[in-house]
Parts: sequence; structure tokens; C-alpha cells
Amino acid sequence: MQYDIITIFPKILDSYYNESIIGRALKNKKIKINYYDLRDFTDDKRKTVDDTPYGGGPGMILKIEPLVKALQKITNGLDQSGEKKKKKSKIILLSPHGKTYNQKIAQQFSELDQIIFVNGYYEGVDNRLDNFIDDQISLGNFVLSNSELAVAMIIDSTARLLPGVLGNEESLKTESFTNNFLEYPQYTRPEIFKFKRKKYQVPPVLLSGNHAEIDKWRKDNSEKIKHS
Repeated sequence: MQYDIITIFPKILDSYYNESIIGRALKNKKIKINYYDLRDFTDDKRKTVDDTPYGGGPGMILKIEPLVKALQKITNGLDQSGEKKKKKSKIILLSPHGKTYNQKIAQQFSELDQIIFVNGYYEGVDNRLDNFIDDQISLGNFVLSNSELAVAMIIDSTARLLPGVLGNEESLKTESFTNNFLEYPQYTRPEIFKFKRKKYQVPPVLLSGNHAEIDKWRKDNSEKIKHS
């Protein structure tokens, strides 16, 4: 999977992308992440990427020209490693107007060869960009200072679904939101945890060794969490 990110902060999440599961996936060449600095696609000396909105109003709007130039660089040319655009590819704008991201979308995205992210800033993006993208995605009804954080979450949630990225791929089958269920409650040692004269014990069924009963308990509790 290849992720191409159009951004004005190309180094803001370097440490995140080089740690944990994502870092291992990069090292093992399961994924590739390219950054495209939007300021490199401007024509003026100040490398201006935004301007005031027509009709007045507060804040600044990302300009259409550098965004389209960046997309042309990625889709019509070669990426930073000299490879051409992938066949199964989507251009995604991070926007509060987009559909709310969920595990179903993560699964769909994980089946692509390439995702091109357009980060939104300030008061938004020139609406004419709609003609050059495939979809808009929002993480929810809240505001972030920049959408790099949202991109990182999407990369994390899709990359871990790729073959060979997780150490134990069986864990994907029981994770929260798989098959529309939340994951059942989990416990580990000690069997009894004592705190301020109280005892907190692991449910006896999990200690029984009866796998049929354990599976039933887990399924029942997943359903309870879903409906609560």
C-alpha cells in the first residue's frame, strides 16, 4: 500500500510513522509513505498556499492551483521513489463535510493500492477541488488544528489490515467493530486482584477450559456491549 500525503507540515508526524506497527510496516516494505509539501507547488516567492475568501468572512482558504498541481504531480507523473501511480487509487480530502470514518471504510481503503490524502487547513479548501478528488472523509463532529492527525489515524487503521503487518493476524478476527461487534471483555493474570479489601475476580468460565462455553460467553458479552 502506498500513501501519498499533500501537506504543509511534512515532518509533523515523522516520529509517529517511524514507531510501533507503522514503523515496522515501513521497514518491512509493506507500506510506503510519501510527503508532498504544498508550498513546493506555488509560483510566488512567499510560497503562498492560502488567500482570503470571496464574499468576505474570517480566516483563510487553501488555494486551488497548488493543490491541483500537487495532485497532477502524483497522478500523472512518478512518485518520490520513481514509481507510477497505482491502479487502485483514491484521492481523499480530509474535511468536516465528509462521511464519518469507520471500520467498514477502513476495510475498503485497505483493499486499495494507493491513497492520496489532501490535508485541509484554516477555514477550508477552495470548493472547486471537489472536481479533482474521489471522496471526503471526516473523523467526527469535532475540530482539529490540522488534519495530519486524521491522516495518521486512517493510515494506522488501514495498514494494520494489510497482510503481514500485524504479528498475529488472527487478532483481526476478534477486534472491535469486526462484523459490527465490539470486542468482548478481556482479562489476564492475576486471577484475583485485591484492592482496598475488595476482590476483583476473573469470570470463572474463562478459567474452565471449556472452549465452547468460553466462545458463547464472549459472543454474548460482545452482543451486550453492542446493545448497551
